[in-house]
Amino acid sequence: MSEFPTQRLDKFIDEGTVLLGRGDVISKEDIEAHPGPYPIYSSSAHNNGKFGEYGKFMFDEELITWSVDGGGNFFYRTKHRYSVTNVCGYMRLRGEELHPKFVFYSLANQHRFLTFDYTSKAHPSVIKKLYWLPTIAREQQQKIAAILTSIDTGIEKTESLIAKYQKIKAGLMHDLFTRGVTADGKLRPPREQAPELYQETPVGWIPVEWDCEELQDLLAPVANNLRSGPFGSALLKSELVEEGIPFLGIDNIFSERFEGNFRRFIPARKYLELNRYAVRPNDVVITIMGTVGRCCVLPENIGLALSSKHLWTMTFDEKKVFPELVCWQLNYAPWVLAWFRRESQGAVMDAIQSSTLRTLRLPVPDINEQKLILKRYLTCHSKITSEQNKLEKLKKQKVGLMQDLLTGKVPVKIDEPDQEFA
Repeated sequence: MSEFPTQRLDKFIDEGTVLLGRGDVISKEDIEAHPGPYPIYSSSAHNNGKFGEYGKFMFDEELITWSVDGGGNFFYRTKHRYSVTNVCGYMRLRGEELHPKFVFYSLANQHRFLTFDYTSKAHPSVIKKLYWLPTIAREQQQKIAAILTSIDTGIEKTESLIAKYQKIKAGLMHDLFTRGVTADGKLRPPREQAPELYQETPVGWIPVEWDCEELQDLLAPVANNLRSGPFGSALLKSELVEEGIPFLGIDNIFSERFEGNFRRFIPARKYLELNRYAVRPNDVVITIMGTVGRCCVLPENIGLALSSKHLWTMTFDEKKVFPELVCWQLNYAPWVLAWFRRESQGAVMDAIQSSTLRTLRLPVPDINEQKLILKRYLTCHSKITSEQNKLEKLKKQKVGLMQDLLTGKVPVKIDEPDQEFA
């Protein structure tokens, strides 16, 4: 509920303050015939909606665009040369009554509570009757927009820092898993400089001291060291409860990150019946259906929990290999990804078979060298995790501020300096 006086979007359109339109069809052939640097924006919510680049442009002005077919997400476009496709809408503001950035934030805040998809599309004729805008002084609009822009700047800087750290980590880990580190903590010379230090294996060139072992030979000598399930009638959907022992699924497993926000539970008696599928601390878990191939290590404090049929759960012998190092390889290592592609015969993998995992070969340094590799991994990983946590806090803060400021629940004073959130 807004504390501000408001007016529906179609009223602004009738007054001539707001103009809605849609982009043009831009064919692949046209793009290829007219290469150039100007961005094309389409219906995607990813990559700021960018579809490609073009030698022509439709606009060189400040506009608000939105995805008609892709969920109705709004984007603020600064003044630059660009085009939008026919599945993308644009909003032009006329006069000084409305501040563009404030309008963008107002629409984006309302969009959080609406649902569009490929069957229920955000056509101009639809959105003009769904959205409203506050009718407040432009100075007040500008102040609110400045505060929200400040926190957006903090989010962008943090995302940029995460991307930078991830690139550094990717390069470092590739070097560590192909060259390794000596006892003094230094990388071995590359193979081009010291070929006698390396051996050729099914996973590529690795140090001569290392082994190349199948994953099944690295599993712990315990029962059910690689498991998935329960299947079929062993656990029915009707047996899930609102409170009890967590039942892990795809939504708990991300690349190098475990999400402990549990949504499904089973009764204690059912857990005892199915405890062969129970997880253990430091288990490595990989998704095998839906989004295939995301992998993480379960935390030490996981407690009682059951693994679902959408996951492979692996318990490794930590005297042979550290779970975190297996996890990184399953997520990113080119020799692992090449193996998965080979096993799926080059198609998009829609599942991972037990035999594919068991016979996967991994480079295995001795445990002391692994400790040195793990130390470097954890240092880099902790920096990224810290920034990711900061990013989540900023995003939550932004959602709260949008709801408070854009509805007038929390008033702003025009003469106060803008708050820095970065």
